Amino acid sequence: MAHGYEGWDDYAPFYDWENARTLGRRDVPFWRNLALNTGGRVLELGCGTGRISLPLARAGVDVIGIDRSGPMLDRARTRVRRAKLTTPVQLVRGDIRAVPFQGPRFAMVMAPYGILQSLLRERDLASTLQEVRRVLLPGGTFGLELVADLPSWQEYRKRLSLTGWRHRRGGAHVTLIETVRQDRARRLTIFDQEFIERRGRSRRTQRFALTFRTLSIPQMARRLEKAGFSVTALLGDYRGGPWDPRAEVWVILAKAP
Repeated sequence: MAHGYEGWDDYAPFYDWENARTLGRRDVPFWRNLALNTGGRVLELGCGTGRISLPLARAGVDVIGIDRSGPMLDRARTRVRRAKLTTPVQLVRGDIRAVPFQGPRFAMVMAPYGILQSLLRERDLASTLQEVRRVLLPGGTFGLELVADLPSWQEYRKRLSLTGWRHRRGGAHVTLIETVRQDRARRLTIFDQEFIERRGRSRRTQRFALTFRTLSIPQMARRLEKAGFSVTALLGDYRGGPWDPRAEVWVILAKAP
């Protein structure tokens, strides 16, 4: 079995391009408001290119982002330099299964956009939850999002998913060809990605796979409770609406003891 972090270095050049055309910034106000209402320092697990961390810092949140991928963090650091933030963002390369911080020190830990589903082994998820509990202040908030309805994701092969320009002036035209596979025996969903970049007559193809563990909201809630958290909310949208299995958004909020 793969570890789950494979493919993310290769994904880095296309991450923001794809997200701008799918999720966009729909989740940013939710995480920003949650962080502001929580107060205190925030840790983002799997911060990637800084898509969430930077808006939080712009709003005055003291935020630290951690990610395993060097290429992702390189892009985040470039964005931080260009943003000229008054509230600095600390970006750390590290493993969320063993975060390099003394605890407890965070008022909130957040895991947006299905990052915990990249932990494909049960022991890795358990280690991460214990680390979150260790670094959270008593009564601190843990917010996490799962990829909605991943257990029921339909399989398809070589589908044209997205196409468009990346950095139109002097940039490349990008096409994403995607295959989705379900390994139901191991409860994994695999996204085979094929990004094709065209600049004039030149063409470059990048192929890699991203693997996610298929966990439902009730399954994750039980794991949080086993780790000692108290689940406080199951949300089905970014406005705070209640969760049900048909919801487009799957978010869990929990409290540290």
